[in-house]
Amino acid sequence: MSVRNTAVLIERVDVSAYRIPTDLPEADGTYAWDSTTLVVVEATAGGARGLGYTYADTATATLIHDMLAATVRGRNAFDVPGAWDAMVHSIRNLGRPGVASMAISGVDVALWDLKAKLLDLPLCKLLGQAREAVPVYGSGGFTSYRMAQLQQQLGGWVAQGIPRVKMKIGTHPADDLERVRAARAAIGAEADLYVDANGAYTRKQALRQAEAFADLGVVWFEEPVSSDDLDGLRLIRDRAPAGMNIAAGEYGYDLWYFRRMLDAGAVDVQQADGSRCGGITGFLRAGTLVEARSMSLSAHCAPSLHLHACCALPNLWPIEYFHDHVRIERMLFDGAVSPADGLLHPDLTRPGIGLDFKRKDAEQFAV
Repeated sequence: MSVRNTAVLIERVDVSAYRIPTDLPEADGTYAWDSTTLVVVEATAGGARGLGYTYADTATATLIHDMLAATVRGRNAFDVPGAWDAMVHSIRNLGRPGVASMAISGVDVALWDLKAKLLDLPLCKLLGQAREAVPVYGSGGFTSYRMAQLQQQLGGWVAQGIPRVKMKIGTHPADDLERVRAARAAIGAEADLYVDANGAYTRKQALRQAEAFADLGVVWFEEPVSSDDLDGLRLIRDRAPAGMNIAAGEYGYDLWYFRRMLDAGAVDVQQADGSRCGGITGFLRAGTLVEARSMSLSAHCAPSLHLHACCALPNLWPIEYFHDHVRIERMLFDGAVSPADGLLHPDLTRPGIGLDFKRKDAEQFAV
């Protein structure tokens, strides 16, 4: 279709929520869960239907239904940044962190998918493709797993050609060195090993563990202390063994969060989550901010949501191929791609983010 001087108005925004049980109990250093809630957003304009989603809570779906749908309805579907600004303005009295930003994220992804579908383009081509594929790291290794389960999962990813894997630590710090040693035995000497404490350690614990982990070839230490402790992160970053990258940022909901973390010199690799930080729009803005510091950005979780946006980033670190979200995206979306030799390639034959929602398959999980 010709879009020159054309306004295609957003006609409706629909939202639904689904609670999907985990395949096994999952836990990290500070939290445990047995289900994940998926909030799906669908935006309609010009005969096309855009798909977005976030991993959040039913309160997020309520906010989209009660406020954000009306905020973007009637706006030009091609003017996604304008819709994003309008949504941010609408939640002023609610605050940006948390549910409000996750709600904006789901709608923003749907609007970018809608725009790309109206133009019959894969989203990475609409955004401007900087790379043909995105490197991933396998992520899981939950502290709730028995040792055999841990080794099977991590070793399985390496056997599939993913050359880097991440495991959870911190629930029982005294057991962590043994678990990391078992993980190294399972993945071999060549694969990169990442660990994620989810803020479970104290500063001194983290420093001691970092030295022990370095002997086992750990090259990534995520949230060794709370991500709110920027001084602590900076301490760990300054004193960690050479070759060990300190990472954090998954709880960032706005650019000010990322700026504070970067100003503090708290991380070697900045993380951001497009399902939390304002969707595709917020994620790409975080990428620009990180690039201005000559650093790399890594996407947290939701690999199918991030794939096309990450193809547009010049300063990309491998992204998280998170077990729980991979399982859900394969189960409930047609078009979810699998890695080949540790890389995710967008399907350029499919417009938008390349996904179609399998509504009938999801009905059993509806809440």
